[in-house]
Amino acid sequence: MPKIKFVNEKKEVEVEAGANLRQVALREGIQLYPGFHRRWFANCHGFGLCAKCRVHITKGLENVNAQSLTEKLRLMLEPARIGHEQDLRLGCKTQVNGDIEVETKPPLNLHGERFWG
Repeated sequence: MPKIKFVNEKKEVEVEAGANLRQVALREGIQLYPGFHRRWFANCHGFGLCAKCRVHITKGLENVNAQSLTEKLRLMLEPARIGHEQDLRLGCKTQVNGDIEVETKPPLNLHGERFWG
């Protein structure tokens, strides 16, 4: 069975293959939504519209499903994606098929690592 390691929360969870990352995190009491978006009326409830459940997959990117076109387009609007175009994902659209490490609520990276050179 695949394992999800939530880096910031120092928690490891065993899940079935194909499990939805957002559903697992919420079931385990791990907060994906920052600030105001924790309220039920301020997020999209897993439809991939608000992008507030974004996570940074630090290890095991090959063990999740590929980004869909809609996920790629939605993440293009997020400043946090700069420098993390491949490993920044929406928790609600990510299926876990193997062991991964996840950083929840990644910090904004407004300039990216390559900004100064």
